[in-house]
Amino acid sequence: MSPYILLILVLALGLGTTITLSSTHWLIAWVGLELNTLAILPLMTRQPHPRAVEATTKYFLIQAAAAATLLFAATTNAWLTGQWEIQQMAHPLPTAIATLALATKVGLAPMHFWLPEVLQGLDLTTGLVLSTWQKLAPFALLLQMPLHNPTLLIILGLLSTLIGGWGGLNQTQLRKIL
Repeated sequence: MSPYILLILVLALGLGTTITLSSTHWLIAWVGLELNTLAILPLMTRQPHPRAVEATTKYFLIQAAAAATLLFAATTNAWLTGQWEIQQMAHPLPTAIATLALATKVGLAPMHFWLPEVLQGLDLTTGLVLSTWQKLAPFALLLQMPLHNPTLLIILGLLSTLIGGWGGLNQTQLRKIL
């Protein structure tokens, strides 16, 4: 991969995260999340290995489904309340749907089953970027949303801790544990 293309893709990653972090409108946040997703896809297939291509395909399909669910939640909120602002999610149903969509993007349990499989097919540097930088924007959106049902986030956090701990006990592959 050319160094110029690599620079453009890394800058697009930063731009997507910055757009999402600074947005207050759901559509702009969605554009930032999609820019993040589309920028990391070529980085995931930098070495054209069948496992990397499979991991990239899995990542794209899961992230596209989560992005469509998030857009559905934002549209439902706009339909029910007339608000597109992230902080103005007044109805509990779109809030719960958006929380689950963002939890899928972050990889929280029980929507985490895609993450170890994707990380298994990537090299260490790309896996590090995927495990850290790609989680910043959805996590920031989770923090911006009003909590109508804090029990949902508590359950997601506890399930992530318990399933991650129990799943790591019987795991023999170090990359999946990380």
